[in-house]
Amino acid sequence: MALNVTDATFKEVVLDSQIPVIVDFWAVWCGPCRMVGPIVEEIGKEYDGKAVVVKLDVDNNPGAAQQFGIRNIPTILFFKGGQVVDKQVGAVPKAVLVKKLEAIL
Repeated sequence: MALNVTDATFKEVVLDSQIPVIVDFWAVWCGPCRMVGPIVEEIGKEYDGKAVVVKLDVDNNPGAAQQFGIRNIPTILFFKGGQVVDKQVGAVPKAVLVKKLEAIL
């Protein structure tokens, strides 16, 4: 299951995590985000304990989106050790996201 993070909780949940983190930058009004959302939720369940999967609403939390230069959504950033190690912009099949996650586990 994907957790919801905010600008206030981003550092603690994402940057300070001891395991890899996927962050889905999204917005309620974004059609492609609604396509990717269920995929992100599935990955969160399947990788529970191996990776942290979170969602960040860019409309309500512009700080983190600005900090990481998010210009298009959905954008999914892959973090390891508090650093961005991979990125995916736009809606893609689940296999693409899983492959990127597996590469950093």
